[in-house]
Amino acid sequence: MIYVILLANVCLLVCGQLFWKLGLGSLKGGLTASNLFPLFLNPWILLGLFLYVIATVVWFYVLSKMPLSVAYPMQSLSYVLALFVSRYILKEQVSWTQWIGVLIILAGVAVVHYQPAHTDVPVINPER
Repeated sequence: MIYVILLANVCLLVCGQLFWKLGLGSLKGGLTASNLFPLFLNPWILLGLFLYVIATVVWFYVLSKMPLSVAYPMQSLSYVLALFVSRYILKEQVSWTQWIGVLIILAGVAVVHYQPAHTDVPVINPER
């Protein structure tokens, strides 16, 4: 169940980024000192901030239930999801090298979470 909550956290982070991108899209000429304050009144930006606050609370919960060394590599799935959001929702161009990078990230997450059925290698337990 904790992995579902962790994936929900990843989704919250990516949705927050999507809403920020949508909010920033309303700026003419990019972010400047003169449009910084009004930006924080943009509904998309506020929604993104709200999702990040929720994601932070969810992250605190995840960290209270699992080691950082396990939880944090799973956060890299946000890069994977963000690439799909960029391509299919924002209609951005995504290069083949970016897709290869996503495959490498997925392989890395799989390696970090791989649990061999039997191993003679001792596991380091810092709680002892």
